[in-house]
Amino acid sequence: MNSIDIDVGGTFTDLVLNFQGKALIQKVPTTPYDLSVCFSKVIEEGAGALGMKMEELLPSIDMIRYSTTIAMNRLIEKKGPRLGLITTEGHEDVVLIGRGAQWIDGTRVAERRNLAVQKKPDPLVPRDMIVGVKERIDSRGLVIRPLDENDVREKVRYLVNRGARGFVVSLLWGFLNPVHERRIKEIIRDEYKEFHIGYLPVVLAGQVNGKLGEYERTLAAILDAYLQRSMQIELSAMWDRLRERGYRKPLLMIQSSGGIAEVFRTTACRTFNSGPVSGLMGAHHIAQSLGHQNVVMTDMGGTSFDVGLIVKDSVRSYDFRPIIDRWMVGITMIKTLSVGAGGGSIASVNPLLQKSVQVGPRSAGSMPGPACFNLGGTEPTVTDADVALGYINPDYYSGGRTKLDRNRAIHSIREKIAKPLGISVEEAAVIIHKIVNGNMSSAIMKEVHLRGYSPEDFILFVAGGAGATHAAGYKGDIPKAVLFSFSPVFCAYGSSTMDIMHVNEVSKKLTLMSPRTQELTEDYAGFNDAVEGLLDQARRDLTGDGLDPAKAAFVLELDMFYGGQFHVKRTLSPRLSIHGPEDVRAICTAFNKEFSEAFSPFVVNPEGGVFVESFILKAIVATPKVDLPRMPLEGHDPFAAKKGVRPVFWPQVMDYKETPTFAYERLRPGNRLDGPVVIEGQYTTIVVPPEMHFSIDERGLGILER
Repeated sequence: MNSIDIDVGGTFTDLVLNFQGKALIQKVPTTPYDLSVCFSKVIEEGAGALGMKMEELLPSIDMIRYSTTIAMNRLIEKKGPRLGLITTEGHEDVVLIGRGAQWIDGTRVAERRNLAVQKKPDPLVPRDMIVGVKERIDSRGLVIRPLDENDVREKVRYLVNRGARGFVVSLLWGFLNPVHERRIKEIIRDEYKEFHIGYLPVVLAGQVNGKLGEYERTLAAILDAYLQRSMQIELSAMWDRLRERGYRKPLLMIQSSGGIAEVFRTTACRTFNSGPVSGLMGAHHIAQSLGHQNVVMTDMGGTSFDVGLIVKDSVRSYDFRPIIDRWMVGITMIKTLSVGAGGGSIASVNPLLQKSVQVGPRSAGSMPGPACFNLGGTEPTVTDADVALGYINPDYYSGGRTKLDRNRAIHSIREKIAKPLGISVEEAAVIIHKIVNGNMSSAIMKEVHLRGYSPEDFILFVAGGAGATHAAGYKGDIPKAVLFSFSPVFCAYGSSTMDIMHVNEVSKKLTLMSPRTQELTEDYAGFNDAVEGLLDQARRDLTGDGLDPAKAAFVLELDMFYGGQFHVKRTLSPRLSIHGPEDVRAICTAFNKEFSEAFSPFVVNPEGGVFVESFILKAIVATPKVDLPRMPLEGHDPFAAKKGVRPVFWPQVMDYKETPTFAYERLRPGNRLDGPVVIEGQYTTIVVPPEMHFSIDERGLGILER
């Protein structure tokens, strides 16, 4: 299948192009002022590498998959429309009160320590734009106070008069019985019709996130409404450019749940963190083909460092209430960790902390970028330190298409770090290098140790343009690191391995096993009705994508817990429906096993009863995958790939040393190099320190180990 996979990062936009059996990669700087520019530019570069124009390439492409930071970028800018929130009378202050720890949501540990300046974030919808309407539905979904439609019309006019450019409707228990939420939308449409100049979008919280949790459900709907217009404009611009150049197939977006869906059937909240998630899914695909059960997936780009875990051949580790910027939402996302450590991370001296050096989380991005980019940046970054130490060849950055200015890198480090500390430029660059490596290593250990695992049981996958340069410094106690020819564009590659998947969720509490007596439920209809409703919704979504629901695989997961316990465990259900006690027992057994593995066999408590909190249905349509071919091993000697020698500063000896350099693309399976050595690729540089060696295996993968 001919496909294009694009990942827009904070610094670079990456492309993986599979065309007529050929695979190639490209990178261009991200254009934050208009992401459609870098989107088109990277496709043009890919077409040019094939000797074609975009107009010739795109009509032959079967699928374009896209992961992006649009949603996060626009949220950080706080440039969304003025919204009005309609909720149940008496609950107008729920999103303002928040949860008890809302003031730390989305903040770093260092920020939380300074209690004097802590405060809750400014709300996206201010109090004067929140109204309560006369209605009430109870926790069973029964109407106990009919909707007062005259009150709704009055409140809607009030919000419009105060400047509302969109509405969010989130009623108490509205996800159980949406009759009032839907009627409010009908009333708004009756007042302000689609063909009016003043057309106002309406987002229903029960449709965005049909789950328990009024605060998280409402915030998910607010974020979707807040970002809808800006994302629509940018994505429409991309879509128009594709259509103008002959592309006629769907544009698919990566979702943070681990699947992909057609762009016009995707909500803004579900695209957050899509880049790291696609990287993790790609790592899972490769790990399965290589036979690895436990993998730490790392991606060091220009702006951030992302970590995800594959444990026992599974990526089903979720954030049930993830934080998006400063807001907790009820959208389930695959769990990854991001820290501000990338090639563009800015180094600075903090005079308030005894002149300690800090690296990140601020980033120079792609514009103006590091000082060595010579685009106006003056702050020293990790990339500047790598250039100053001799790791990155300034004449071969991006395969020689971009020339870096080493003198500017040295000048920025000297003025901002070396002089304030009274040390040499090389010592300052080593400090920057060690600090960023330490930050990344700590992030890995936090993910591994705090989940109860040992790093010696894992293998490290290295991705991102800067990952190979720093892998030796951050891998810690993980014995082996694996690098790929497509490591610089790994997230884009990951999206090429992902299946089309729609995820639908609904909260519904059911007792599968009664407390004390351990009697199994006979309420089969309650379980089956919940699943059937999700199946109907999934079939509609797939049909809307132009796919045949009969060719889809449906996977059911259940959020389950024991009576008297706090922890909820998402469990893969062995049954899509239940029709007898043996089906119920099979689900309870699966839950017991997964709960025991996740926490401990000693906390399994069937005597307290087994309960279901939510139903999650995944509708999956498999897509063709790209596999890594096996190649015959050649000799150990990499003489054919040698480029020359150049002075490189090694912290192990605190001095420059003439170091051999090699061309990564010319290394052959079976080649082995003992450090110190520097290996230059088109989009990345591999640094092998003195105590390590690097080899190419039969699949063309780079292996870095002691």
